[in-house]
Order: sequence, then C-alpha cells, then structure tokens
Amino acid sequence: MADAAAGEPAAPAAGVLAREAAGGPAAPALLLAGAGAGEAALDIAVSHALLRQVARGELPSLVRVYRPLPTLAFGRLDRFPPGFPAAVAAARRHGLAPIVRLAGGRAAAYDGRSLVYEEIVADAEPLPRIRQRFRDAAELLREALAVLGADARVGELPGEYCAGEFSVNVAGRTKVVGTAQRAIRGAALTSASIVVGNGAAVRAVLIDVYAALGVAWEPATAGALEDELPGVAPADVERALLAARARRGALAPAVLGEATLALARELAGEHVLAPA
Repeated sequence: MADAAAGEPAAPAAGVLAREAAGGPAAPALLLAGAGAGEAALDIAVSHALLRQVARGELPSLVRVYRPLPTLAFGRLDRFPPGFPAAVAAARRHGLAPIVRLAGGRAAAYDGRSLVYEEIVADAEPLPRIRQRFRDAAELLREALAVLGADARVGELPGEYCAGEFSVNVAGRTKVVGTAQRAIRGAALTSASIVVGNGAAVRAVLIDVYAALGVAWEPATAGALEDELPGVAPADVERALLAARARRGALAPAVLGEATLALARELAGEHVLAPA
C-alpha cells in the first residue's frame, strides 16, 4: 500500500538509482546498516527524516537496514475501529511498543529477531512508479531468501495479516515479509519487514491485536523464516539481502548524521502512541 503525502518538499532532480534514473550511470546509493536508533518510534522517525532529506536533495538515494526493537506498527486505518485502544493495550501486554507507521498498511509486528530493509529513492514524480518499486523490492527479497534455501514466493496468501500483493511467503504457507511504501514530492520510501525468528510470538500478538481491531484473518499464515529454515539468523538474511542489492547497483557505506538524528527527534512525536 502506498501513501502519498501533501505539503512535503520537492527534490531538485529525479532518481539516482538505476531503476529510477532517466538514463546514464547510477550514482552509488548510501548504505546505512547496523543497529536501530534505540527507540521504536525513533527508528520510524529516522526513516521519516531520511525520506525528507532525500526529497530535499540533502542526501542521495539510500538503503537502510537495521534490527528493530519489539514493535507493533499500526497503520492509519487501524486507528478508526473502536477497538483501537484495546489493540494498543494488547501490543503493550505482549511487550511490543505501539507506534504509527510511516508507510501504508495495517498492523504488523516485529522484534529483534526480525530485520527491516528500506530503500529511499529520489524521484521528482514518485507516484507513477509505485508498482514498479513494489515489484523490484519483492523480487529482491524473494531472491535473497531463495539464496538462503527458502522456497520464497511473491504474492498474497489468503487470509494473511496486513495483506498485500507484494508480500513474500515461504512455500505458499507462511508470510515472512511485508512491504509498504510512502511517496512524497521528490522521493519515495519502500520498506520491508522480514520476520526471521520468534514466529510464535509474532502470531500471538497479532491474534490479540486483530481481534481487538475486529479484522478477520488466518493466524496460520503468520510465522517466521526460521520455521521453514531452522537455524537461520537475521545476520544471514542481511548478508543475502545486501549481496542481492549490490548486484543491482553500487552501495557506499555511510553512518547516520547528526542532522538526520536531530530531524528524527522532531518527527518522532508523529509516530508515538501515548498510553491511554
């Protein structure tokens, strides 16, 4: 699901990644890899800040990959049902920090045995390329998981949580990757959460959260990659993902700058859900 925001700054030029550029060689994308920001809402706010900075031309297109804290990411639609406060309380009972998503989609759960992979690309007109970005991201993720030995497939499972055409599942049984987008003037974010481990815990919290929201789904579709590939770790998935991404274009390692962190702190309040 993509969410186009109004009132955001425009970038001076269209994309620099190979698939976004109008022609000519692509500049290397920055690679931001490592630990998260230390708070669930701040992790989301860092991506929000990076999206704005890329849109304004302050940063080039980039890839961000990090290990998240235990998080229940609620979508905008989740906030309308009368059971939303109960859903937030359920997330907290399970030890997950409830936050408001940056990208589109419905409630999704992940923790330190998961991985978040994101691409933020400069694009003066991001909306026409939403489906192409989804296809590219899904194929990248499928390829990486297949290299690890998974029977990875792209497509929505009947009854899956946070349903999406470009989800990635294993063997047509277990959804292990959800993808979402946020497009603003000048840039687009494609975000994927990969549930590598703790599948039973993810399933348990989603059962309670979706029951509170009144959303029907099939709990058997929720799980983790390690259910299908015993012993696989988030570090294995990260290596496979970055290798697959490097085959598509150069990456230049970088670190989060102070300007990004300062902007993220300003934006964090947009993603916090205060206790009832």
